[in-house]
Amino acid sequence: QVQLVESGGGLVQAGGSLRLSCAASGSSYFMGWFRQVPGKEREFVAAIFWSGARTSYTDSVKGRFTISRDNAKNTVFLQMDSLKPEDTAVYYCAASSLYTTYANRIDYWGQGTQVTVSS
Repeated sequence: QVQLVESGGGLVQAGGSLRLSCAASGSSYFMGWFRQVPGKEREFVAAIFWSGARTSYTDSVKGRFTISRDNAKNTVFLQMDSLKPEDTAVYYCAASSLYTTYANRIDYWGQGTQVTVSS
């Protein structure tokens, strides 16, 4: 069982930055971030593997978001720069034994943190 606790969401103006953190109670091969807006499915944002050597991003955040991890602290970060109003969503930390970009294949979820980007 892996427990995930997110922090760092909030309200920011367009063009601003936020940094999300996710502390995990255990280690996982794959950790990532998804986001969800009301009425839509939860979508993949970014992922990082245990070694930290490989990362992946959805196209809409490439060049603006950076995922990283501190294995010693079992913590994953999502640095979000040049934020846009369309980035507004609840962001969820995810952990899984296998790499996936499908929300229905994730093993563990955090409670979610709201990110709101004003125009």
